[in-house]
Amino acid sequence: MAKVAFLGLGVMGYPMAGHLAKAGHDVTVYNRTTAKAAAWVAEHGGAMAETPVEAARGAEFVMSCVGNDADLRSVCLGDEGAFAGMGRGAIFVDHTTVSANVTAELYAAAKSIGVPFVDAPISGGQAGAENGALSVMCGGDAAAFEAAMPVIDAYARICRRIGESGAGQMTKMCNQIAIAGLVQGLSEALHFAQKAGLDGCAVVEVISQGAAGSWQMANRYETMLDDKFEHGFAVDWMRKDLGICLDAADEVGASLPVTALVDQFYKDVQSLGGGRWDTSSLIKRLKAFEG
Repeated sequence: MAKVAFLGLGVMGYPMAGHLAKAGHDVTVYNRTTAKAAAWVAEHGGAMAETPVEAARGAEFVMSCVGNDADLRSVCLGDEGAFAGMGRGAIFVDHTTVSANVTAELYAAAKSIGVPFVDAPISGGQAGAENGALSVMCGGDAAAFEAAMPVIDAYARICRRIGESGAGQMTKMCNQIAIAGLVQGLSEALHFAQKAGLDGCAVVEVISQGAAGSWQMANRYETMLDDKFEHGFAVDWMRKDLGICLDAADEVGASLPVTALVDQFYKDVQSLGGGRWDTSSLIKRLKAFEG
């Protein structure tokens, strides 16, 4: 078992850190809102720290799952950042979905002090985090990945190294690109079924067993039909991720017309007050804009 620091106790990080504790690791947590860290310790044991550097001192592995590029920089860099407290050879594993640029920046900063940095964004949503069944896509040095994988396994269904530093984040972009098109297609199919007077549940029962089936269909169709969007990954975060995808596409010369279109559809959802609705709320946009 390892001594682990976990930085960031949001809807994903809180249960992920819990799985580490249940697996027997010695876990110290840090969260910007200390009340949440205190609640985690009350539930899972372990310890809490007031700053990232305090959490990282003596840790063999430091995991992070925060909001965006700026949040990640803030928990890594500076006098109170985790890098300042990490010993040479300790490994930093970042589960945040961020740009490949900030990953490259932090990989270099960590390497300069003898700390391997693994970019390891996740997919599977809140349910995946709670059930310890996340997909973890990793980039970074092979030796660091091999050392970290047994720890990551506490909350992973699959954990795979895709390539060198940044490859994990690029793979997460592929994930978000695929989801954007899937959710829009599912929204249109269900909206069409309702407009045509069909039983949406019966439609899904049939088409989900054929080529149209997907995780999104299996896990989201009922709440979409019931006009409930209060769970899962928020539209605001999806737009952040799709912005990263579109910026990276410009850099590598990839054409993402559907992704760009769905990003604008999510902007429409935000204009309806749905920034905190989950991503399946694209169907609500269809109802609002098409009657």
